Amino acid sequence: MAQALGHDSGPSRPSKDGPCAAKRSSVRQRMSDLAIPDEVVRMNLAANGEAGRAWLEALPKVVQELRARWELTIGPPFEGGCVGLVVPAERVDGNRVVLKVSFIDEETRHEADALALWDGDGAVRLLDSDPERGALLLERIEPGTFLGDHPDRDEAISIACRLLRRLWRPVPDPHPFPSVRGLAQRWAIDLPERFDRLRMPFEIALLRTAEGFCSEFASSGEKPVLANRDYHLWNILAARREPWLLIDPKPLAGEPAFDTGHFLRTVVPEGLDRAVVDQLVDRLGAELDVAPERVRAWALVRSWLGPFE
Repeated sequence: MAQALGHDSGPSRPSKDGPCAAKRSSVRQRMSDLAIPDEVVRMNLAANGEAGRAWLEALPKVVQELRARWELTIGPPFEGGCVGLVVPAERVDGNRVVLKVSFIDEETRHEADALALWDGDGAVRLLDSDPERGALLLERIEPGTFLGDHPDRDEAISIACRLLRRLWRPVPDPHPFPSVRGLAQRWAIDLPERFDRLRMPFEIALLRTAEGFCSEFASSGEKPVLANRDYHLWNILAARREPWLLIDPKPLAGEPAFDTGHFLRTVVPEGLDRAVVDQLVDRLGAELDVAPERVRAWALVRSWLGPFE
């Protein structure tokens, strides 16, 4: 399992060089009045093609309209993110907030719905939103240090587990969130096609195992909770009204163990020692009250999806 897990914390970032460079330069010329981080430009051009280019070119106007609508004074953007534009801002009453504008896709479309459901309990508080623009007005989390930078990694994992259990809320009926079962069903169909297209990036036996797990997940009868496909230590920030708060959810409705797949991959230490990985699986199972074999299965599927995501 350790070898299958790999050691990245998400999709690899595209190279700074290559055909996207000229596109970035062209887009940059149209955005001189708004400092958009290079990573945001690069990722949206690489991942979203012409739609990403159109979004980037429209972004200065969108931000200007949002600034007027919510009466904001905007500062320079935060660095480190790559999906959307995130900037500190201040309202006319002096309230320190954050403006976030994202390219709208299946992962970002329902972020506002998830934050509204949590209503600030364990997660950043949503103050307002503009769904058609993919815009969120959020509370400013301060001091805002990452849980991933906590000096005691064992304690950080326990903090994240306690927070995650709080965030697993029952979803209302009806709800807007895509289902984990539907996602797993799609993966079961897509994996063989992607496997062939990428000329068999790993052993076919692993593919068959991943297909089997996905089919099993697609038929899960467990009562769904509000799940998050991007739960990890660097999406949890130190705050004042609570010790730690979640940011940047990518919400779905599904079994709780789904969240552990990506989470486990991001806390596996360098070296990928099998015994250490097994201990982490058992630990997450115990601290989150989910079956360890489910933690392992979701981690393996998310790892095998690594070349495709």
